[in-house]
Amino acid sequence: MKTLSEIDTISKRATRSAGFSWGIAEEVGKNMRLLELFGLAGIKNLNKYLKDCKNKQFQKIALISDINEANKNSFCPIILGTNFIDQVNLLDKKNNIQISNVAFPILFLPFVSRASEIIGKKIFLKIDEKEFLLNLNQSIYSNYLKNEILENCNIINISFLENNNLFNENEWSELYKLSEETFVEETESLKIGGAGAGLTDND
Repeated sequence: MKTLSEIDTISKRATRSAGFSWGIAEEVGKNMRLLELFGLAGIKNLNKYLKDCKNKQFQKIALISDINEANKNSFCPIILGTNFIDQVNLLDKKNNIQISNVAFPILFLPFVSRASEIIGKKIFLKIDEKEFLLNLNQSIYSNYLKNEILENCNIINISFLENNNLFNENEWSELYKLSEETFVEETESLKIGGAGAGLTDND
């Protein structure tokens, strides 16, 4: 089995050889580590994408807006992802972002996962009917875990989720009250025995 370090290094070098800058290649290397770690087909999709790059002209996107439609050619997932990370602090003010016709959308996914960590919010992403919940770059929950190449998608929807507790105030109060049973009333002996509170000097 290949190590994450090997996956990172070889992905980075292959991306650079395909004509991307070293900076972008570094990002792709990190992304492949994430995809393979989370059980998604990163290397398989990257390998096919880099082969297709030689013959296909994927469309590049600079400024991401609420609705983004590719013209004739599919959007490049790597350039799209790089710009998404760069602009995410502005994009998270939008309710929803739609991006149509993206090539190899699985390669876009880790950029969004890392963006979730940057803004400190969960992001819900939908690639056609495939759903992904990205949790601050710590985990990816999905209804799609197939080890296959996904060459294109019709539409990607992105929503930024507000940070809300999953419990109500009553549940919190009950738990807090239960935790109070561990509190120990402070006595003179505890004060004396506390850290840094000794009365004798052993030096």
